[in-house]
Amino acid sequence: MIKFGEGNLRVPKWSKRVFMVAGGCTPFRKYFPEYKLEELVMIAFKMMLEDNDLKLSPKQIKDSIQFAVYGEFADHFQDQLLCESKVHDYLGLDPLYNVGIKTGGATGGSAVLMGAQAIASGYANCCLVAGWERMDEVDTRTGNFYISTAACKDFETRMGRIYSSYYAPMANRFAWAYELSEVTRAKVAVKNRGYAVMNPNAQQPGVHTVEEVLASRMSAYPLRFLECCAMTAGAASVLLCDEEMAYKLSDHPVEVFICGGSHTLRVADRRPMEIPLLPNEQPGQYDALLKENPRWPGFESFLAARFAAWLCYRMAGIKDPLEELDLVELHDAFTISDIQTYGDIGLRPYGQEPDYIESGDAYFGGKCPANLSGGLLGTMHAVGATGIWQAAEVLWQIQGKYDQFHGDPKWWKRAGKKKPKQWTSLQVPNPRQGLWVSHAGVGSHVTVGILRKAW
Repeated sequence: MIKFGEGNLRVPKWSKRVFMVAGGCTPFRKYFPEYKLEELVMIAFKMMLEDNDLKLSPKQIKDSIQFAVYGEFADHFQDQLLCESKVHDYLGLDPLYNVGIKTGGATGGSAVLMGAQAIASGYANCCLVAGWERMDEVDTRTGNFYISTAACKDFETRMGRIYSSYYAPMANRFAWAYELSEVTRAKVAVKNRGYAVMNPNAQQPGVHTVEEVLASRMSAYPLRFLECCAMTAGAASVLLCDEEMAYKLSDHPVEVFICGGSHTLRVADRRPMEIPLLPNEQPGQYDALLKENPRWPGFESFLAARFAAWLCYRMAGIKDPLEELDLVELHDAFTISDIQTYGDIGLRPYGQEPDYIESGDAYFGGKCPANLSGGLLGTMHAVGATGIWQAAEVLWQIQGKYDQFHGDPKWWKRAGKKKPKQWTSLQVPNPRQGLWVSHAGVGSHVTVGILRKAW
């Protein structure tokens, strides 16, 4: 049984307020043979500097950066240790200091957290956060094995050497515990891949039906291929600033709150604990649920996500996430991981997660739409870039720039695509704040971030 000690539950507090002002990304693909890694990062970097309506020139902004945080999940793909040094030099930022971050699938979110800490501490007042993955450097089978070794090699890796085989027993357990139907899971895939059709950078957009998802090939029972994200090559970046620099650079800065949590890699050996209650939950609320399934979090939930949300909501003053958040970007590497997170971050009480989809709240036009970017299922999972790209998508929504970055034909041309005739704006009307979740492995590391309108 995990028990917190005195001081473990201290809510983080920035010494200085932290802001995000700009984001950039590459198109996301299975293969990028025409670009070197550092060139991909430069594409995202230039987009961030040149296309976010900043008030200083790209040269002036670059000259204002004092610190850089880089996210990359696995050196294996490039066969190059310390890629961040090559990238940093290529961006022309030497001899400024930089650090590399690796926390599995949460690498991007962790990089944003580290960059935010640099701003909050006063170490820097302008910080670049960039991330990437070159998952096209090896064949798919080898890539799946590399990724699978992020789970515990003594226990999980030998289950199948592919991540869907880790999430498959979670999906079965969740369905048994909370009456989750495969139709609800399929609806998540239909929704997110459908939203990806509006994103010029999307790797796997598609207009699908529930029947098509359920008829697709099985990856690891009960997860079908259309319920799983794909390996991706690409890069993303965001720019973090203190308050003075943020308003010097932008008329539309967004305030940042972000916290993290972790839990054992060994899914089959997770120590139980009492459920940390979110601000919208009441003592005793889960007594009946725990009577049926006493070992929380078990296979059903992610303690790291719940702990990160517990901290971040208190840090940002959120009392009721469903009512106060205007959109969310969740880590939908698999349909089941998406659904599991609904309870962890309080979009629904534990045990009622399927209702977030079935009620319509998760859709554009609903109370709190999810993954309007297309998510990992439809758009990308270039692991080191993922949590950074998610933050940029939330940033652009809050700034009212969804159409600017998704509808402008120049971005479709950059991606080598033609803007589809069925393109529809997914700009949330007048959003004030949004949340994103960056999630690793089987829940070993998770960050929950909130961006809030600051003008």
